[in-house]
Amino acid sequence: MSFELKKVIKSMIDYTSLIILLLISKVGDKMIVGPSIIEPVSEESLYICRMKRLIVSTKTKYQEVQIVELNEFGKALILDGLIQSTESDEHIYHESLVHPVMVTHPKPEKVLIIGGGEGATLREVLKHGIVKKAVMVDIDGELIEFIKEHLEIMHQGSFNDPRSEIVIMDGRKYITEAESSTFDVVILDLTDPHGPEISKSLYSKEFYSEVFRVLKEDGIMVTQAGNSFFYPVTYSKVLDNIKAIFPLVKEYWVWVPSFGYACNYIIGSKRYNAEALTSEKIEEILHTRGVKTRFYCGRTHKALMNLPIFYNKFSEKKY
Repeated sequence: MSFELKKVIKSMIDYTSLIILLLISKVGDKMIVGPSIIEPVSEESLYICRMKRLIVSTKTKYQEVQIVELNEFGKALILDGLIQSTESDEHIYHESLVHPVMVTHPKPEKVLIIGGGEGATLREVLKHGIVKKAVMVDIDGELIEFIKEHLEIMHQGSFNDPRSEIVIMDGRKYITEAESSTFDVVILDLTDPHGPEISKSLYSKEFYSEVFRVLKEDGIMVTQAGNSFFYPVTYSKVLDNIKAIFPLVKEYWVWVPSFGYACNYIIGSKRYNAEALTSEKIEEILHTRGVKTRFYCGRTHKALMNLPIFYNKFSEKKY
């Protein structure tokens, strides 16, 4: 084993619970040996990615952080052993999280983002020229400094946009202390509800009631909600909590390759129906606001809104 490889493995072991192994595989006539990461997709399934290099491996006050480069996905952010975003496909996740609610609201001038450390959710929000203020609240200031330095490919300068306000504090505390009827749109870009403890309280009925309060009378919110197939009970609890607070609720999902599963999202709206817009109207809105995307468009929106939600009856017994 080379000195460099030993150094990479030692750094990962020192700072993280992320499982790393030396994967040996045969490609054609060559035997390939290299560091790879293993992360859980569920309690019964694992996902393996070969890693090219380690950029950052540390522990902040709140979570374990790795920024790595994966052979197949490019630069990646890993928190508490779980991939959050990768260079190759983060646009699928972030565009699907942000734009359905942004186009559904006719005038989203003031937007609140809870979480979203990569700055990519903020980036997508700011694409809408109609936005006057975007407040991003993340509990982990150390993480954001690492992101600023190493993942510009994701934030693309969004932290420095004059319309951005970055607040380092607990998102729950921020919303509890915020004035009522303040925001047009709230976007919850959190770690999974079945993941680290840091975000679990942000999926509760009590928290959604506070989100409802800070939204204006025609406000709309969206949360990423983990995965309904592998974590059906956890997902259903999140869905029930949102249904208990919001009169209009819509579920949808999108396949994110680097996650190894589809990511679910749930919209809670006071007035506007995310299914009601035609693809032509969505294209008109995107054009008028100057929004350019790689994945999301009018037809994608309609497809997302019409996908059935899947539950695994075998996983149901586990959670």
